[in-house]
Formats: sequence, structure tokens, C-alpha cells
Amino acid sequence: MNAAERRRLLGDDVIADIDRQVAEAPEASPDLIEDLRRILTRPAARSQQTDDRQHRAA
Repeated sequence: MNAAERRRLLGDDVIADIDRQVAEAPEASPDLIEDLRRILTRPAARSQQTDDRQHRAA
């Protein structure tokens, strides 16, 4: 789906509300970005990495 199709489906008001919410959202921390990168590039490895991080935090 391209941007024009999304706009037609959602409408200008919804798009404006989404843009507003994104602008108000805090910046993601480097740790969060790294976690998301790992999850999205290697989803099967996520559960092991999460377990490892929890053990290090304890």
C-alpha cells in the first residue's frame, strides 16, 4: 500500500492525528533501537536474547 492509498483509506484527519502523536513521542533510547533491530532482523533469536538480558539485569 502506498502513501496515497493509505491517505484515501484513513483520511486526512487520521493522518494528521498520527503525525501529531509521532511528533509528541519521546526519542527512542539506543538500547531500545538495538533491541528492536535484533527482533526485526532475527525474530527467532529474540527469546534467547531477552532471557540473557534479564539474567544480566538481575
